[in-house]
Amino acid sequence: MPRGLEVGSAHFGYHKHLDHELPANTIPNGIPRHLILHFACTIFLSAFLLFQVQPLIARLILPWFGGSAAVWATCMLFFQVVLLLGYLYAHWLTNWLSPARQAQLHMGLLALSLLVLPIMPNPAWKPSGAANPTLGILGLLAVTVGLPYLLLSTTGPLVQAWYARVTHGRLPYRLFALSNFASLLALLSYPPLVEPYLASRTQAIAWSAGYALFAALAALAGLRTRRRAALPAGDAIVDSAAGPSPSAGERLMWIALPACASAMLLAVTNHLTQDVASIPFLWILPLALYLLSFVLSFDAAGWYRRWPFMVALALALSGMTYRLWSDEYLSELKPTIILYSAGFFVCCMFCHGELSRRKPHPRHLTSFYLMMSLGGALGGVFVAVAAPYFFAGNFELPISIALCILLALHVLFHEAGSPFRQGRLIWAWCLFAAIAAGNMGILVKVVREWTAGARVVTRNFYGGLRVSDEDGGDDEPATRKLMHGNINHGEQRLDPSLGKEPTTYYCRDSGVGLALMEARTRSPVRAGLIGLGAGTLAAYGLAGDYFRFYEINPSVIRLATTEFSYTRDSAARIEFALGDARLSLEREAPQQFDVLAVDAFSGDSIPVHLLTREAFALYFRHLKPDGVLAVHISNRYLDLRPVVRQAALAFGKPAREIDTEDNDSRSCFGCTWVLVTGQRGYFGRPAFELAAPLKATPVLPIWTDDYSNLFRILK
Repeated sequence: MPRGLEVGSAHFGYHKHLDHELPANTIPNGIPRHLILHFACTIFLSAFLLFQVQPLIARLILPWFGGSAAVWATCMLFFQVVLLLGYLYAHWLTNWLSPARQAQLHMGLLALSLLVLPIMPNPAWKPSGAANPTLGILGLLAVTVGLPYLLLSTTGPLVQAWYARVTHGRLPYRLFALSNFASLLALLSYPPLVEPYLASRTQAIAWSAGYALFAALAALAGLRTRRRAALPAGDAIVDSAAGPSPSAGERLMWIALPACASAMLLAVTNHLTQDVASIPFLWILPLALYLLSFVLSFDAAGWYRRWPFMVALALALSGMTYRLWSDEYLSELKPTIILYSAGFFVCCMFCHGELSRRKPHPRHLTSFYLMMSLGGALGGVFVAVAAPYFFAGNFELPISIALCILLALHVLFHEAGSPFRQGRLIWAWCLFAAIAAGNMGILVKVVREWTAGARVVTRNFYGGLRVSDEDGGDDEPATRKLMHGNINHGEQRLDPSLGKEPTTYYCRDSGVGLALMEARTRSPVRAGLIGLGAGTLAAYGLAGDYFRFYEINPSVIRLATTEFSYTRDSAARIEFALGDARLSLEREAPQQFDVLAVDAFSGDSIPVHLLTREAFALYFRHLKPDGVLAVHISNRYLDLRPVVRQAALAFGKPAREIDTEDNDSRSCFGCTWVLVTGQRGYFGRPAFELAAPLKATPVLPIWTDDYSNLFRILK
């Protein structure tokens, strides 16, 4: 038997006949209460720090990688893989080293991890080219928080194993529920208490101080475990209490259930953040529900009940499947978030509840956590790494729902003792089978409809793109559209006589159209354009003009230049700067633009780092003194007027908004642009007679790279 394995072989319970002999400050088995409290505090603090650092570090690096929702998915992949390594380390440590060696090695690593504090990312990791940033993000995280996160992740299984050793077999799973409660508290406290009030550097320093305290507690726990490692006299090891080892099928379920929950976590998060905003609140909401399901499932009370939750699961999966198929409520934010959050929570309760029903004897504790973390990592790899490269669209959510259906069917029809397996409740069997078949059929339809009739369907780190032609009917011309998710990012009429005319958000009466045409009255136009889309703004270019497009997604450049002809037909000199616009502008000498247009949304998601005071300072550095900044603020969910207004006031420049209405005959969309300029008398010209001052709002602090608050601008 490997050294240390005898820990998990200790029997359950305690010696009641010794209770009357114990001091008041001890628990049964003669363990001092302060020792158990020490273990609980160590686990609580480690779990709190473990999940507080996730939104913290992701928010710090988000602007470096374009503000993409995929940044969070990649961070989650890193966290899940390191969690797996931490559980693997804990499993090896407790099964192959003596208590003394365990304490020595762990204390040494804790001391080493203090050398990387504070956890501020090095600017040298900012991307400098167009390469896929996944490896860069993983490397940055490994260098910045890798070792501290690894040691935090080992604490749950390791300290629970130490707890089982010093208490001689007491069940440690309440500590697992405690750790998930601490994780939940960390996540819920970040958006309202940490992010709005503390600067990024202050957050990093505060977290680092908390980690130093944790390291001291964890080292002391190792020393105490080492001293109390020997069993007391008369306390025998009862191997038979552990029962038979879990079967291969049971271990496979230890992997499959958390893999399904993990994949759905990232898939739902991607779905929400792609069309709203890649912000900590929408990262944290699904993750908080994910952790809450762990807390409830592993609590001693056992909140999970199979049959009520099976009924709820059938309803949840059907609702999510219908929502993927139907766009009836596409423009309503609250119903969308509520539906996906509720459905996701029920799915997690099923996965983690069934996982809790399979908890092994403490002898197999670290193996159980290892398999669980392996499943979580596999789910993360599927969504963050495999899906962008193997799927043409955002199909991971339908696939995750399908996996949940299959696992539910396995539990219902193949688990020992199931009434369905025994041939009873045939009507219920038929009902569940029909619901499962219907959902699977709709999911297949969702995937097929995304690719049906498309000229090009492609996907990469920055999301899925689809180019398709649409017949306009008798009265309207046929058009070619570029879609990112459900959002139109540009279209061109296929009639050659109309193909050079700007459309959608960029028509001639739009704010940016007016700004470009007004600039031409003085001289050839020199324009910077953040966000390419279909390249529609190139339609304004004439001979002698210079248009420079800043675009982070190489697939967008490829599609704009091959599937659409705006950039090819333009008489202006067209150049592309591939990479995040802020990073590109930071590296360039002042460009002396007449007009700089900011329109870099992915879906309805806004890259917050392009709307901060630091970003506006960069824009004005690249504009001529009388240049015009045009910001596109059309958004279904967020009112960006006060954000732009505060930034304009900070630089002493007037700002006006220009709203336009839909015009189907010209393929023009209703949109809102804000123009900001210090040019004297600019808004008094006839072209801007419809421009209106931005509405006064309650005091809103200016957004900075350290502060932003989307709660206050929700529509």
